[in-house]
Amino acid sequence: MRTPFFSMLAFSSPMLLSAASVDFVKEVQPIFAEHCYSCHGSNKQEAAFRLDHKPSALKGGDFGLAIKPGHSADSVLVHAIEGKNPKMRMPRRGDPLTAQQVATIKAWIDGGAEWPDSASVSLETKVDHWAFKSPVKAALPSSEHPIDAFIHQRLSREGLKPASQAAPETLIRRLYLDLLGLPPSPEEVSAFVKEMQVSSDKQAAYKRRVDKLLASPHYGERWGRHWLDAARYADSNGYEKDPMRFIWFYRDWVISAFNRDLPYDQFIIDQIAGDQLPKATQDQIVATGFLRNSMINEEGGVDPEQFRMEAMFDRMDTIGKSILGLTIGCTQCHNHKYDPISQEEYYQMFAFLNNDNEPWRVVYTAAEQMQRSRVLQGIQELENQLQHENPDWPQRMDAWVAQMKGNQRKWTTLKFEDDPAGGEKALRQKDGSILAQGYAPTKSHVKFVVKQERVEPFKVAAFRLELMNDPNLPAYGPGRSQKGLAALTEFTAEMMVNGKLTPLKFVRASADFGEPENTPLAAYAREKEGAKDQRVTGPVSYAIDGNEKTAWGIDAGPGLRNVPRKAVFVLEKPIEVGADSQLTVGLSMKHGGWNSDDLQTMNLGRYRISVSERADVEADPLPAAVRQWVEKRDGLAMTQADARQRQAFSYFRTTIPEWKPINDQIEALWKQHPEGTTTLTLDARAEPRMTHLLKRGDFLKPGDRVNAGVPAMLNNPLPKGADGSRLTFAKWLVSKQAPTTARAFVNRVWQAYFGTGLVDTPEDFGIQGSKPSHPELLDWLAREFMDQGWSVKELHRLIVTSATYQQDSKITPALLEKDPYNRLLARGPRFRVEGEVVRDIQLSVSGLLNDQLGGRSVMPPAPAYMFEKPASYAPFPWKVEDDGQKYRRSVYVFRRRSTPYPFLTTFDVPNGETACVRRARSNTPLQALMTLNETLSMEAARSLASRMEQAGKGDPAQAIVHGFELCTARQPTAKEAALLLDLFKRQGQSTAAEDAPPLVVVARVLLNLDETITKE
Repeated sequence: MRTPFFSMLAFSSPMLLSAASVDFVKEVQPIFAEHCYSCHGSNKQEAAFRLDHKPSALKGGDFGLAIKPGHSADSVLVHAIEGKNPKMRMPRRGDPLTAQQVATIKAWIDGGAEWPDSASVSLETKVDHWAFKSPVKAALPSSEHPIDAFIHQRLSREGLKPASQAAPETLIRRLYLDLLGLPPSPEEVSAFVKEMQVSSDKQAAYKRRVDKLLASPHYGERWGRHWLDAARYADSNGYEKDPMRFIWFYRDWVISAFNRDLPYDQFIIDQIAGDQLPKATQDQIVATGFLRNSMINEEGGVDPEQFRMEAMFDRMDTIGKSILGLTIGCTQCHNHKYDPISQEEYYQMFAFLNNDNEPWRVVYTAAEQMQRSRVLQGIQELENQLQHENPDWPQRMDAWVAQMKGNQRKWTTLKFEDDPAGGEKALRQKDGSILAQGYAPTKSHVKFVVKQERVEPFKVAAFRLELMNDPNLPAYGPGRSQKGLAALTEFTAEMMVNGKLTPLKFVRASADFGEPENTPLAAYAREKEGAKDQRVTGPVSYAIDGNEKTAWGIDAGPGLRNVPRKAVFVLEKPIEVGADSQLTVGLSMKHGGWNSDDLQTMNLGRYRISVSERADVEADPLPAAVRQWVEKRDGLAMTQADARQRQAFSYFRTTIPEWKPINDQIEALWKQHPEGTTTLTLDARAEPRMTHLLKRGDFLKPGDRVNAGVPAMLNNPLPKGADGSRLTFAKWLVSKQAPTTARAFVNRVWQAYFGTGLVDTPEDFGIQGSKPSHPELLDWLAREFMDQGWSVKELHRLIVTSATYQQDSKITPALLEKDPYNRLLARGPRFRVEGEVVRDIQLSVSGLLNDQLGGRSVMPPAPAYMFEKPASYAPFPWKVEDDGQKYRRSVYVFRRRSTPYPFLTTFDVPNGETACVRRARSNTPLQALMTLNETLSMEAARSLASRMEQAGKGDPAQAIVHGFELCTARQPTAKEAALLLDLFKRQGQSTAAEDAPPLVVVARVLLNLDETITKE
């Protein structure tokens, strides 16, 4: 009996195993290989822990030091395989390790965890990958056009010859569709064909046409759309509620940047850090909307920080795809599986972007900027006139300052217990204020229980409510409405008296500003049946009148409305708040609209509540900036004093009765100030955030702190002394030493022209990406792009003037077999145009196209059910344009993420949820059904038929030829003309001719020809 007992004990007790006798290769590594490598090996490293690589295993992972040589009891690996904590038991899948296997591992660790280097896998650095080295210009293989030199060299190696030049009518249509996204008119085709026939220098004539098209404002609309894909542009926030957002100023900036040929390096800098440039212009600030295009979740109960982090991850992914051409998003949770980018390096880049507020900034169109300038200049001139006519104004103002200094009372800021109910997130700020974020209900009544921190009772005779600006509110607040406004329906307070919460009565209210009595609500804040809505806003007394139909309003008009406001509410009788008292302050906000998913809130945005022991208090009438100047005038620097003095004078003049005539003129000028529009931008925080490596990418699991930095494998280090600003990061992205930036962009431009990029994985130039079909050409183009001052138009000019681009697109069976995707470019491109261009072709050839540039996004006809439940989470205000706006180009169509415009979606247009640098291109029966039956397609057919009829002058054959030319840029063959004329005649004899006139039926066919929507 003794021998079996001791034999069993030897297998079950690690104390009886000789640590020195455990052979890692023979005894431990097989256990790891069988039970651990599937989750902690080369293909996967859960919890950032890898067990097949010695240095990684000894370093540990998210849960600490996995292997502590000599101390198995302190090794996390042992804790896991012993399974003392069921939630941490390893292996997670499969049977637990046997007692013998556990004992073996423990003995090996206690013996010093000896691990021969030869038994560890070797990790390749992979830094020698071609894309991680800066592009170098190879010598041109021949003296012909640079692009042709490389293409023809490759064709020669493959035993192929380039195709001949395309016919002039084919070439001009290809050029128009590529550069403008619009077809040429028959007159433009005819003029080009004639010029090519008579010109002694056909290439010079062709280049003149190229220059004309590059100078067209429609060029920016065409090529801006490609960048908007990469920037995941959309006009709604996404997620469940998917309310509209106002960011079309960014879309127009992109179009303008392409039209102006803004150098690509500056184009990127403006979008990453335009606001941080010296004397940043409105355009440069608007450009930072690139990073703000992320989706925003405003559902009830969301954690604002969680979805801020989701937006940050999206921004990193977008920069990776659109600028770097790398899948850096893979490193959010762990080291990159294929490319030599560590998770730490990911968060070092992340740190550049993690120090910003996210405002809805008020911006102005060019016409509005001129109007605003006239208003402000007029006001300045009138104030100068006042000062000139009253030379004693400095002395009078000094006396006023002395008087104002004595008008301050002591206020004590209240602190509160847990967040109030109401759906919003109340974020506590360091100054004692509360910032409302997340879901914004249209109507709300929040209550705050005062936190009693004083030992002794304290007296309260009055409350002060301060409404404050914040860059994370629309128009910087102080409210949450579309315009940064708010309305306070009722200010209430209750206190526990004899075990019962008893309402406190207010007898007097004052404010630094209040709207006139019975001011109508803004349209967006009214009930669904607005005519029956009796709610109004007005003076601050409305906030204590007990009437839910009245509210304190703070709209002082354009240019004056988004400033801090103050209100004071005096109690009928002072109260004494003791340790056992429960004082509750309530804010009733009942003046929002009926649909919380349509930005109809009028809630307070950022506010602070204080109390005073005195009842003889009034709201401080001075604006915050003026109050600061009054209190600290002598301590301010001269430049500050000058600016603040002007602000102070603007208020001081309103206190002088005899200056009323000029003050009235100034008020009249303010009424001419433009409204402006809000757009999403970035604004650097005064106090930077700390950035941590997030374990498994979870914002609730911060790890080590990291500083701003960049991946080492790109061989493009930051300059010495570089700071952690977005501007530093932006300049690094477009450094001429950056190995992928120029390559990624020229590759996508090539992709747009030829259907496939020189690298057919434009989002991934890394180890797993495809190799370039023409590596020397890619690098030559990238270097040439940078050497030509990052000029995008020069890049286009270079491509379209090449013989490669101008080739005929006809294909032989032999060439189709050898090069089905035209990677070798022995022929010209031929494929269906993008969805926007399909629609724009219809509008253009039919004569319906409204070619207005820029402006708000428009809403063409769309199925109404898409914007009602259940297709939409809540009703969405899709208001179909009732004028020519519905015929605007497709780049201006309102992009709603959850219910995208059906026509464009059917033709593979992305919905803007994530960055897209390579569209799918499908050909389905649904597309034919769409172009045959969609509302605007039918309108286009009728309008095209009308154009054909006018051109035909009673001759249907002539009408058909004209329609065919409009759609295809060529005349029909005799057979094609005969078929269409036969259709016309048969439809005329049909019983359906009245509902579907013959020429309209022919027009529908023409609009649905493959050739009409194909670039060849």
